[in-house]
Amino acid sequence: MPSSASSEIPVFDDVKDAAGRLAGRALPTPLVESALLNDALCFRLLVKAEVLQRTGSFKFRGAYNCVSRLSEDERRRGVVTYSSGNHAQGVAAAAQALGVAATIVMPKDAPAVKIANTRAYGADVVLYDRRTENREAMGAKLAAERGLTLIKPYDDRYIISGQGTIGLEVAGETRARGIVIDAMIVPCGGGGLISGCALAIANESPGTKVYAAEPKGWDDTGRSLKAGTRLSNPPGGSLLCDALLAPTPGEMTFVLNSRLLAGAFVVDDAAVYKAMATAFKHLKLVVEPGGAVALAAVLTTAAEWRGKTVCVVCSGGNVDADVFKTALAHGNE
Repeated sequence: MPSSASSEIPVFDDVKDAAGRLAGRALPTPLVESALLNDALCFRLLVKAEVLQRTGSFKFRGAYNCVSRLSEDERRRGVVTYSSGNHAQGVAAAAQALGVAATIVMPKDAPAVKIANTRAYGADVVLYDRRTENREAMGAKLAAERGLTLIKPYDDRYIISGQGTIGLEVAGETRARGIVIDAMIVPCGGGGLISGCALAIANESPGTKVYAAEPKGWDDTGRSLKAGTRLSNPPGGSLLCDALLAPTPGEMTFVLNSRLLAGAFVVDDAAVYKAMATAFKHLKLVVEPGGAVALAAVLTTAAEWRGKTVCVVCSGGNVDADVFKTALAHGNE
């Protein structure tokens, strides 16, 4: 059960087990592409559209894989987590599907759509100030006071292996279609998504290099990979990519990422806006800022991929209308 066994580093068999548990629960999202965009880029770009996943992001995969493993006693007592929004919705939806009460600690400045959706899934939302309060401490306090099971957003065996089913799907579909992927680029915050995907790809498509994509000012994984140790982000970075604002790489995720990743890319807000506009124009996808960083990375380094095949994950589409309007305006300038 998650409270005792989830601290183990996941292995590929955990990803395969998660795929079985998620069958009929999580959606197998499509790989989409645009011939016009491919021609303009001079390489083949495949986009894993996790914006079409339940709750609008990949987070449902790990959340359901984790919550579904609770003991009957843990289910009766309920769960708690902390999240800027996508993990919040994933846990809330998974808990609702399994009849488990959920308490979610969310920042007051999270996108309104994420807070509203989390409440709509039946969760009790506790708001906090990310500049003056510590969400991890709040989550731990609530867990202790109420006897709740803490569902971590990324540093958890079952969360990581659940997210890894994305890599499993990508490898399976491209193999069936006779496509060889040269590189896969994945958004990275705490590292749960990319470490799970890298674990799957290393076993199912070992010739594919996997890279992290991070927003400028929040590039702790890239800097940590170069330093060989976990580094934190300095204060004051942009809050545009709200889904990726983890202060430092997870302990468990960094163990995997330091072994499996080929490197990392950093993108600024302008590149993120352009990627959001590109996804809408060419792929007909609504992508939130944090979900667009991998696409932004491949667009800003297009010359490196000439003649190759690259897969990027668009990890979430939960964006407020005003932010999306700004992206379309700035991205098309």
